[in-house]
Amino acid sequence: MSGKLLLIAAGGTGGHMFPAQALAEAMLARGWRVKLSTDDRGARYAGGFPEAVTVERVASATFARGGTAAKLLVPVRILGGVMGALLSQLRDRPAVVVGFGGYPSIPALAAAWILRRPRMIHEQNGVLGRVNQVFARRVDKVACGTWPTALPVGVAGEPVGNPVRQAVLDRASAPYIPPGDYPMSMVVIGGSQGARILSDVVPAAVALLPEGLRANLRIAHQARDEDAARAAAGYEAAGVRAEIAPFFSDIPRRLSEAQLVISRSGASSVADISVIGRPAILIPYAAATGDHQTANAKGLADAAAAVVVQEKALDAGVLAGHIAAILEDPHRAESMARAALGEGKPDATARLVALVEELGGETQ
Repeated sequence: MSGKLLLIAAGGTGGHMFPAQALAEAMLARGWRVKLSTDDRGARYAGGFPEAVTVERVASATFARGGTAAKLLVPVRILGGVMGALLSQLRDRPAVVVGFGGYPSIPALAAAWILRRPRMIHEQNGVLGRVNQVFARRVDKVACGTWPTALPVGVAGEPVGNPVRQAVLDRASAPYIPPGDYPMSMVVIGGSQGARILSDVVPAAVALLPEGLRANLRIAHQARDEDAARAAAGYEAAGVRAEIAPFFSDIPRRLSEAQLVISRSGASSVADISVIGRPAILIPYAAATGDHQTANAKGLADAAAAVVVQEKALDAGVLAGHIAAILEDPHRAESMARAALGEGKPDATARLVALVEELGGETQ
């Protein structure tokens, strides 16, 4: 056991935290110690991390939320977080620091840059997030989850793919049961942002499906608390059994049992769908920075593994047509599942581990 310390810095969304968790699991298995640096919001996603991971909460903030007074305090809070991170890294001396994006990753990455610690960022999307844009020229390596990724001039990227959690790898290439005249499962994933439109449109679309198809559907729908009752009422009116929750901790199992997935095209969702191998209808979040969700969906779309519906074109009739076209054509659905598998990168974690060990001086 090397006992070297890996410091992982990640923000408070599943898109940042799930690949961070995958790396943490792998590095612990290789004898490294792991610490997670995040803020209070990010800590809520840390429950899935192994118990051996130390969680260090840092002060950070974002300009995207709050009023004028809160925005004025953002630089002060970030500076406080950087000072705390400097003291922590002087004490713990991490061998490598890896940032996965989000404002909470700023303190650890800034401290690593000041102290010249070996450092790297991992960008999940096809377009760099705001924080990773700042640090792309200030790190030793830029690992890319979606390829190609738009990078600043002069910055070279390492195409590694998006690491998925062990629970997803455990379901990798799970046999696909094509749709038919029997109970079928559909999973609806809205993501942490932009979930409301799916809670409105998907139940309405399901209500337009042929009665025989509706009778066989069983739906698991991730919806925000404020949208859950409305979505549930829509499914009930359509006569379809649906389970509604703000978050499903067993999404890998549900994906492996699904005949169809309807999802935003966040990087982690696309990676999970690809590694498990399921047909999908992807709806890129229109407000995503640099339209990065459209870039994320491109690989599955080009491989005919997914249908992409832009938000401006999304309505119940359009979506119902796509759902029926897949669930009433088992050969097409099976072909889409195989194509999705072809786009999956189950070795993404191993590739990222190799970069971390290279930075940490453990190359073979």
